[in-house]
Amino acid sequence: MKYLPIDNTLFVQNRERFAKQLRPNAVAVFNSNDIMPVSADSTRSFIQHTDIFYLSGIDQEETCLVVCPDAREEKHREILFIRDTSEQLTMWEGHKLTKAEATEISGIKTIYNSSEFDKIFRPLVFEHEYIYLNTNEHTRANVTVETRDARFLKWCRNAFPLHKYERLAPIMHNLRAIKSPIEVGLVQRACDITEKAFRRLLHFIRPGVWEYEIEAEIYHEFLVNRSRGPAYEPIIASGANSCVLHYITNNRQCCDGDLLLMDFGAEYANYASDLTRTVPVNGRFTSRQKDVYNSVLKVQKAAISMLRPGNTLKKYNKEVGRIMESELISLNLLDADEVKKQDKKKPLYKKYFMHGTSHYLGLNVHDYGNMHQEFAAGMVFTCEPGIYIKDEDIGIRIENNILITDDGPSDLTGDIPIEAEEIEDMMC
Repeated sequence: MKYLPIDNTLFVQNRERFAKQLRPNAVAVFNSNDIMPVSADSTRSFIQHTDIFYLSGIDQEETCLVVCPDAREEKHREILFIRDTSEQLTMWEGHKLTKAEATEISGIKTIYNSSEFDKIFRPLVFEHEYIYLNTNEHTRANVTVETRDARFLKWCRNAFPLHKYERLAPIMHNLRAIKSPIEVGLVQRACDITEKAFRRLLHFIRPGVWEYEIEAEIYHEFLVNRSRGPAYEPIIASGANSCVLHYITNNRQCCDGDLLLMDFGAEYANYASDLTRTVPVNGRFTSRQKDVYNSVLKVQKAAISMLRPGNTLKKYNKEVGRIMESELISLNLLDADEVKKQDKKKPLYKKYFMHGTSHYLGLNVHDYGNMHQEFAAGMVFTCEPGIYIKDEDIGIRIENNILITDDGPSDLTGDIPIEAEEIEDMMC
């Protein structure tokens, strides 16, 4: 892997916290992601399932983690199954983890080859009453491809029909919402790499450059800083494209007078960052562009101040909406009297600010977390208000990554230029 070794204390402690959430007499199983085929004999690069990485740190395909705290044999309370290797496999694909290396990374002492799974797993299951299995329960998930977890679920229910089955997802959503200091450090490293990329871009962007050329600069900076690449498809949106929320075509030439909305973030050790900045292509905002920009920034600063323990997303988004209404009125985009008479279920500000303000951030860009629970220290959220005026080709979004602490919000992207004048000065 490109990233530096991670202290396996992270994974040992994560498993300890996880094991306490299981029913007595239970077995829990986590599978790695598949290597995804494209066509012919082509495949995409492997990306590990974030749950098994969270609990083991193993970043290799065909991995399986079994946790059963009440196993009769102590050595079987944590088991890691890793891919069988051979001289031929090594010749074609390179080195695969040895058992000793898997133990060093994960802190798990009992390591078997994947070919031994059935022989070890069946006796374990017969000792236990409950089997915990994993499914994707993210509210925004759109799963059309059968996963390794889904195949295993079918096999397991067929092989052990009389056992009681439980869901892993609620446990993982609860655990992963709170980041440990080591995790915060990894997210911070991803943010620091993203900062380097943005500063690089401020000296590169100019009229005539193409969106994909800007994207290439981002990839370069990420890769030379031990990132695998972007944590998600970069949005490099100039002119009218800045009003398209998930624009990823990135094939337009940037013109004098355009705004350029860039939404990108580095991945580091599977942890994500998520930054958005909007800059003038020619290095100078027009008066109107700057007014809208400063309104978005004003909303963001107010929103960040509300990312504190005890608040909730529902209350938070309602208050952000109220502040956004005021800014849109000051920009002559909304009428104050019409706002007073609006349908509360269909607020008028949604015409110009149609997406949410924040989402959880961590091993996934849209990370696990309960949308209804109170904010707590250790949670990491994005903060990304925006105003999109299609008639004026003005789309402005500003996004930072915020750690909630008992002492108030801590901005992990706080060193990245954000004030309009600061951006203009750096682009000269």
